[in-house]
Amino acid sequence: MQRRAVLAALPAALAANGARGATEHTALDRPGGRITVLRDGEGPTIVLIPSLGRAQEDFDAVVPRLTAAGFRVLRPEPRGIGGSAPLQPGATLHDMAADVAAVIEAQGGAPVFVAGHAAGNWVARVLAFDRPELVRAVAMLAAVTGTDVDPEIRRSITASFTLTLPDEERLQHLRRAYFAPGNDARVWLPGWHPDVSMAQRAAVAATRDTAWQRAAERHPLLYVAAAQDAIAAPPSEAALREALGPRVTRVVIENAGHALIPEQPAAVAEALIGYARGLA
Repeated sequence: MQRRAVLAALPAALAANGARGATEHTALDRPGGRITVLRDGEGPTIVLIPSLGRAQEDFDAVVPRLTAAGFRVLRPEPRGIGGSAPLQPGATLHDMAADVAAVIEAQGGAPVFVAGHAAGNWVARVLAFDRPELVRAVAMLAAVTGTDVDPEIRRSITASFTLTLPDEERLQHLRRAYFAPGNDARVWLPGWHPDVSMAQRAAVAATRDTAWQRAAERHPLLYVAAAQDAIAAPPSEAALREALGPRVTRVVIENAGHALIPEQPAAVAEALIGYARGLA
């Protein structure tokens, strides 16, 4: 339902492009179970990683724009979603990144441009650190530079995916944590996978090392900030270089919060396309 609504909102030319190239679904057998992979388009490869407890459908409005611009898009479904086997107990961000690395190796096209939204940026950066030969560049979309989140905001994040709460209460938390004032937070009432969220949080907590946080010292890095982000307020370029390394490019998208992608899909796609073309 949500996916159809997002696609219906695309400009007619992009919708027609998406209809001509239907998403290909494949599966990759891995230790710990299968990973489902969505593949679209042809050309240089962009790999997308969604946010905490959310599926690849969050990128549905972005993918047709990327493929129309001449890129191939790979979307591994997070473990526990869309046919991908659940995360194993004791897993870390390194295990999550290893799944993405296996998908890249199986699909070919390395080195790739990998983009992680919100918590997905941690997996993207760990991938770049652990398997630098597979990664051309990294994009962080509405991302904290470390792994710490303000405890009050963290409570709103948890409430957002606590499906036993009334919708109106969840909406208050979604608006507080994820959406810019005036943007429709109802689009994120569905699409949550609470068990996956908790498993991913456990994997972050189990990741004790921090060297991967400066992946930009090895790879070019695009930081796409959301101007009204309550979780990751846009840092200055100097602060980004201090936290991430010297090879950082910053783009700030207006009228967007931490959700970013459902709020400004065209601007997100434009930032990714422009940066990817610059890499070439």
